[in-house]
Amino acid sequence: KHIEELLVSPLPNWVLIVGYVGGGLMRGLMVGAVVTAVALLFTRLHVHHIGAIIAAAFLTSIVFSLAGLINAVFAKNFDQVNWIPAFVLTPLTYLGGVFYSVSLLPDWAERLSYANPILYMVGAFRHGFLGTSDVGLGMAFAIMALAAVVMFAVVVTLMNRGTGIRE
Repeated sequence: KHIEELLVSPLPNWVLIVGYVGGGLMRGLMVGAVVTAVALLFTRLHVHHIGAIIAAAFLTSIVFSLAGLINAVFAKNFDQVNWIPAFVLTPLTYLGGVFYSVSLLPDWAERLSYANPILYMVGAFRHGFLGTSDVGLGMAFAIMALAAVVMFAVVVTLMNRGTGIRE
């Protein structure tokens, strides 16, 4: 019962989740803005599709906010909070085409990469900045939106059950 506000709040769980996700969204956008501002000090930034970048930033922030909330529900102590970023997020990021095009991989690894949701987030940003991507822009946004909807449903279900809150 270390999150007492959730237990005594008269609001439905989905409203609480939207609040947490809104906070995570703002934090993600602010961090992205600061990183972009610092990057502009060292390089020129060419933007091909500003709308794609803004939409990708919003969807990516929402997905990661929901993933962080799922992680927080299951974590029993501070050390467990780092398990998902260390053992799930980091490998998916490195294998998601951040530093290379997945078309350079062997066929089996390229096909496997398309199961990685990070690839679609990277692809949407890459399309916005460079005008090219390993995945289609529509598919990237569809995968990110689907991930957000599924993760939202999972968080609502976990909160309704009281997983990690009433234990």
